[in-house]
Amino acid sequence: MRSVLAYTVSRLLLFAVAFGVLYLVGARGFLAIALALLVSGLVSYVLLSAQRDAMSAVIAEGITRMRGMGERLEAGAAKEDAAQTTAAADPGNGLGAPEDEAADDGARGSTANRESDSAV
Repeated sequence: MRSVLAYTVSRLLLFAVAFGVLYLVGARGFLAIALALLVSGLVSYVLLSAQRDAMSAVIAEGITRMRGMGERLEAGAAKEDAAQTTAAADPGNGLGAPEDEAADDGARGSTANRESDSAV
C-alpha cells in the first residue's frame, strides 16, 4: 500500500511541477493543464518506472489474495451444502424434511397399487 501512495504522490508532484513551469512560460487555462498532463506523464514513464513496478506488484498480490479468499469461501459453502444434503438424505437422524418422507410414502403406495392391479 505504501508503494501505491508513493507513486501517486510522485505523479501529482510531477504534474504540479510541470504545470508550474508551463504557467511561468506563459501557458494558461486548459492548454496549461493538457500540456502539464502530457509532460508529467512522459517524465513519470521514464523516472518512476521502478515505483510503478513496485506498485503493480502490490496490486497484483492483493488481487491474487482476493481471488484466493473467494475460492476458500466457495469450498466452505460446498462442504456446508454436502453436510446438509447428507443430513437430509439420512431419515434416521430426524433431520429429514417431512415433505420428503410423505413423497416416499406416496411412491411406495403407488407401487403397491400397481402390483395389486397387475395381480388381478
